[in-house]
Formats: sequence, structure tokens, C-alpha cells
Amino acid sequence: MTTPAPVDTVLTTNQDLDAVRLREAFGVFPSGVVAVASEVDGQLVGLAASSFTSVSLEPALVSFSVANTSKTWPTLRQAAHLGVTILADHHGAVCRQLAGPVEHRFDGIAVTATGDGAVTLDDGLAMFDCSVYREVEAGDHTIVLLQLHAIEHADTARPLVFHRSAFGTLADSA
Repeated sequence: MTTPAPVDTVLTTNQDLDAVRLREAFGVFPSGVVAVASEVDGQLVGLAASSFTSVSLEPALVSFSVANTSKTWPTLRQAAHLGVTILADHHGAVCRQLAGPVEHRFDGIAVTATGDGAVTLDDGLAMFDCSVYREVEAGDHTIVLLQLHAIEHADTARPLVFHRSAFGTLADSA
């Protein structure tokens, strides 16, 4: 058995937990990226989130986190239903657009809206029709638990991955 090579690590104390160091440390863990969207008062409203995760099978729940300073979430949370789309590796520009100016977030993006107002991107890897189950304040973010009502998945591409503050894709496994 071989001994792994030592890794340069830096032990941090509470005094050193500034936002830059935290982002760097959190960034070593890759995450998928989703679009969360709905039609509210006749307008498409949405945002991109890199904190999406499955939570429960019974009831069927997923979650994402949103900054408490978000200007979009107060409007989006009013929707009866939200669409969540797992973004594919070719959605890097779409993700940046969804994080950009509100009035241009859906320009040129093909979407489908349900009768309940959930909006999903047409070429996502998986699409979920959800409603807000619960919100939990957690520091400078709110964890949003969503109950699933319907799902669809294409599974035809690789997911968009957010890692070290950049978008990427998964490599083939050997």
C-alpha cells in the first residue's frame, strides 16, 4: 500500500473565516446548476441557483438556497407553482443570462409554462413542477424546500457544473 502524498492545507480559525476564503473553500465542491422560474402576473420571473439538491422521496422534496438580498425571490415566491430545470453543460451562457438584468433573463430562451405557471427550459436535463413547501432562514441565505408535483427528464447531455467559481462539465468515468 502506498502512502498518499501530503497535501498543502491551511487550518483556518474563526477569525480567518472571511467571505473570500469561504468562497474558495466552498468552491472546491462542485455543484449542479438549476433555473428556477415561473410566470407571475403575466411576466416570466426566474433565477439561477447552484445550491440545488434532492431532499426526500416521501414526500418528494428538493431544495435550493437563495441570497436574502435577492431582488427576484420576493416576486418568484408568490407563484403558485415554480419550474426547476437542471441545466445541461451547454447552458453556461443561459445561466449567466438568468443571473443578469431581470428584463432580459428569458430573451431567446425556449421555455414551457404549465397551466399553474411553472416555467421550465425546453432543453434541460430534468424539469420539475414544484410549489414552496417551506422556507428556512439560514444566515445570509434562505433554504427553500420545494414539493414536487410533476417531473420530466431527458438525460441526453451532461449537467452544467459550477466549480471553483466557473462553469464546467463532468469528464467521462473510466
